Amino acid sequence: MFDLDGTLVLTDRSFSGYQVLPGAVEILSELKARSIPFVVVTNGTHYPASEQAPKLRAVGLPICDDALLNPSSVAADLMPRRGVERVLVLGTPGVGQPLVQAGIQTVFPNDEGSDQVDAVYIGWHPGCRMKDIEAAAKAIWNGAELYVASDVPFFATAGGKTMGYSYAISAAVRRVTRAPMILTGKPSLHALRLVAKRLGIPMSKVGVVGDDPLVEIIMARRGGAVGFGVTTGMLKAGDWAKQPPGRRPDRVLRSLGELLAVTGIR
Repeated sequence: MFDLDGTLVLTDRSFSGYQVLPGAVEILSELKARSIPFVVVTNGTHYPASEQAPKLRAVGLPICDDALLNPSSVAADLMPRRGVERVLVLGTPGVGQPLVQAGIQTVFPNDEGSDQVDAVYIGWHPGCRMKDIEAAAKAIWNGAELYVASDVPFFATAGGKTMGYSYAISAAVRRVTRAPMILTGKPSLHALRLVAKRLGIPMSKVGVVGDDPLVEIIMARRGGAVGFGVTTGMLKAGDWAKQPPGRRPDRVLRSLGELLAVTGIR
């Protein structure tokens, strides 16, 4: 499993372009040539996989639509199993698209009956208003569960650290409602379980490659997976050594190309 931002690419702040990181095209192409399955997991929900994967293929990354997962993919897998049928979405249209495809009814803050839902789902929502937060609070006071795409305060982009909107919005909603949060993105085990399911292996057999000790590496540790840290995103090589044991990868990769050798594939 590969993280996207900071591991394979750096996205610009407008999400209109990608800077492909060294070795990313080569490692994915090699895995594909050897029929070794992989998935790419991003905490971004701005685009559904059907829109984002073609953009990534256009810059040379051989990622099929089914191999790209985001928190909305996880939510679409998890919500039906928890009996969720109707959801208030705080986010752009792309945030809720995987839910619709899973047969879940989605409504938005201005829709009639937005406070009568089974769940509130917070994703990428740069245009969030106080009225949106109020709508989410009303739904939760009426019994809705709170689902959150990402609880990461910032992520790596070509322009440096960029704030995670869903982190800020969910903090406001939780401050008002005191509602517990069901996290669907990394580092939740819901995300890692879906990864393992897609790969057809136990979580303990998944190799998690990422740049953030608080996201990919904590997820790997919690799920008993193998963590690989890269130095192209949030941390440099020396920074990884300073991490406490629960945030330290099993191996720091100087380049993505080392992955084949350290896993015994080559």
